[in-house]
Amino acid sequence: MTKANAPVSKNDELQVTITDLTHDGAGVAKVDGFPIFIPNALVNEEVEIKVVAVKKGYGFGRLLSITKASEHRTEPPCPIYKWCGGCQLQHLSYEGQLQFKRKQVQDVLQRIGKLEDVPVLETLGMNDEPWRYRNKAQVPVGARDGRLITGFYQKRSHEIVEMDSCIITGKQDDEAIQIVKEILNNYNITPYDEKTHKGTIRHIIARYGKTTEELMIVLVTKGKELPHAKKIIADLQAALPKLKSIVQNINSKKTNVIFGDETNVLWGNEYIYDNIGDIRFAISARSFYQINPDQTKVLYEKALQYAKLTGSETVIDAYCGIGTISLFLAQQAKQVYGVEIVPEAIEDARRNAELNNITNAQFAVGASEDILPQWKKQGITPDVIVVDPPRKGCDDALLQTIIEMKPQRVVYVSCNPATLARDLRVLEDGGFKTVEVQPVDMFPQTTHVECVAEIILREGN
Repeated sequence: MTKANAPVSKNDELQVTITDLTHDGAGVAKVDGFPIFIPNALVNEEVEIKVVAVKKGYGFGRLLSITKASEHRTEPPCPIYKWCGGCQLQHLSYEGQLQFKRKQVQDVLQRIGKLEDVPVLETLGMNDEPWRYRNKAQVPVGARDGRLITGFYQKRSHEIVEMDSCIITGKQDDEAIQIVKEILNNYNITPYDEKTHKGTIRHIIARYGKTTEELMIVLVTKGKELPHAKKIIADLQAALPKLKSIVQNINSKKTNVIFGDETNVLWGNEYIYDNIGDIRFAISARSFYQINPDQTKVLYEKALQYAKLTGSETVIDAYCGIGTISLFLAQQAKQVYGVEIVPEAIEDARRNAELNNITNAQFAVGASEDILPQWKKQGITPDVIVVDPPRKGCDDALLQTIIEMKPQRVVYVSCNPATLARDLRVLEDGGFKTVEVQPVDMFPQTTHVECVAEIILREGN
């Protein structure tokens, strides 16, 4: 269907029924089979919309009014939810969010992976209220009326929505960000301007160890100089009793990437610490560490369950990061080998193994698709391979290596259901069987969902 013969036109006002949600939470209505995507609309709602754009094969609408509301519709508690890009699902009840995420996984497994019969379990949600769960806050800094402001970016823009509090961020980080902002304001520290490439402070980051109550502040600056640094450090120490570390990261590039390559400790320790279950982790300014520690424990326990370790297995953890899953596995395996392409992460993984007196975990720097064949040549034969790739999924060469190594089990931890479905199809075609997939809600109020997939080698392979 071309744009010219679409059944709707821009500025049409229509009464429609919402039949589905997209992966990013927008409602879907169809007019003569032509899909229109409407943000903030929910399944089974009857709504009035205004068509704001018509493309080849689909259109976009703006919600004008709700004639019949969903039973799962709820009033967003955040006053800036309408503008802020941090959350997408506050208008959907938590029960509705968990159902949405399960369906999202089911849909992509069938559509992309052609996996019609793989059971997708009910999404594991938070037992407590699904708010204030983040142990890390990182916010851009701007200016308004001559003062620094902080907040998240407006949807589909780099305009900051000013925010004094975020109800999905832990109170400790939330309050720390505001204190840091005011101290910087007191010394007239200038915000970085993306357009002119001038100014000092780009981002403020707070990291908090939930079990240790240790706080780290990271100041991302354009250059090495931080005016009034000694006074700022002294004021932060006085204002934040849980503070253990003040770090400066220098990012002098014209980029939207938050961190630069140089990181220096201004005061205190290079690390703060936190526990997940029985494992203690050292967390640096740039460490990847899951932002919802309660649900991380749920996620990793499910991964352990799927690994079915008895104490005699050799396990490979691809994309091991700072060793979070590796160290959980090492408690129940004979030997764990972790691989990660980021050298700093491997340094952290080795440090975390030492911190926990774990001696049966070894770590190597490199791409998984390169390191695993080397280990195979050395006679390392894994019984279980665990993968936890970034959103782009597993490298195809790694998938082929897994197929060649023929472990009895593969545990796939995924932050992107679409690439999970794609990769499961490759493993299925290579002699493996997907037993089941467990969604885990790591990020309430957003459309993101993590999954753990249990995969076994088919008999005869």
